[in-house]
Amino acid sequence: MTERLDAEIWIEAGRELLPEMIALRRAIHAEPELGLRTPATTAKAKEALAGLPLEFFDGPSTTGFVARLSGPANGRTVLLRGDMDALPLSEDTGLPFASRNEGKMHACGHDSHVAMLAGAAKALCANRDRLAGSVLFMFQPGEEGHHGARFMLEDGLINPLPDAAFALHVWPNLPSGVFASRAGPLLAAADRILITVTGKGGHASQPQFAVDPIPVACEIVAALQSFVTRRIAVEDPVVITIARISSGTTNNVIPEIAELEGTVRSLSESSRALAHEGVRRIAGNIAAAHGASASVTIVPGYPVTVCDERAVKLAHATAQRLFGEAAWKTLSAPRMGAEDFSYVLQKVPGAMLNLGATPEGGDHRTCCGLHSNRMVLDESVMARGAAMHCALAEAFLQDGFRESG
Repeated sequence: MTERLDAEIWIEAGRELLPEMIALRRAIHAEPELGLRTPATTAKAKEALAGLPLEFFDGPSTTGFVARLSGPANGRTVLLRGDMDALPLSEDTGLPFASRNEGKMHACGHDSHVAMLAGAAKALCANRDRLAGSVLFMFQPGEEGHHGARFMLEDGLINPLPDAAFALHVWPNLPSGVFASRAGPLLAAADRILITVTGKGGHASQPQFAVDPIPVACEIVAALQSFVTRRIAVEDPVVITIARISSGTTNNVIPEIAELEGTVRSLSESSRALAHEGVRRIAGNIAAAHGASASVTIVPGYPVTVCDERAVKLAHATAQRLFGEAAWKTLSAPRMGAEDFSYVLQKVPGAMLNLGATPEGGDHRTCCGLHSNRMVLDESVMARGAAMHCALAEAFLQDGFRESG
């Protein structure tokens, strides 16, 4: 009975705060910002938190900030994170609050993440006497490829480190209101590949007097796919995608260079290193076999997002305590997307959770997903998201990972 009463406190808080969260989400959605500098979004988030008993911490590298709520007891510390930046694409949803900033759109749900985190902060502040420790609310820009979490860590905004960390990410292709995650790798490391094949230019009618880089580039692409399936174990998978090939200027000139650009996705540091070595070896040796040369640059991206088993168990138990058995789904396999919350999880035990947000009347299997310029969300799930933030924070501060172990 006590557990149910505890759950009802956070469920009711989420419901009561939903109109405010929707208003905040829509205001952010209409004015999306990119990268590490999101001043308007930061201002909206801080305005939503005005008057609350929070300490604020800012850093020089981003417009992100951390707000600290200290409970009446000096116990554990738990971090809750919401990312703030948008994507560089033009919105085509027809929503009345659609983006007013051309070429920018909240197509990954970060607007809802900010709103849920602000809602949770309000609810937890109103129930501060229930907390056996402190809560850090991490409002982070620069998730979409800009390493915002790493910069905030380097700026010392999360120093000393908390004892646990959790993040929510909405997911249109998961039934509304369902939470999902898994222990171990959840999302992949993502690295950028740049390969330049240099041959010898010449007349297209006399290829024997040139070294054509284009067939060399094509052979490299095909060989990389064979490498993945024949040299990397299926239980520790890698995806190599060459997404851009650029070469030449006209129909009768063999160009001197061909450029390839793509991505390597991996689920462990060992498979990541194996993939990097393979890309360099294959590109260099194939080019040399044809009398050309290849330079390879690999730009490191986000590391693997690894969820602590104890944190996932706690989230699983908390979701079902709040909303029933059907509110949780254990994912059977990782996804090959990437996430910079991985930087936090490298230092702090915790978990990232997906929250289903299929739009009303939609089918989660076929609706527009994340990063689509037509993506829309079921805003009502933000009530569940805020409640989950609160219940996770309270449960961890009270018992740590003990009750989940």
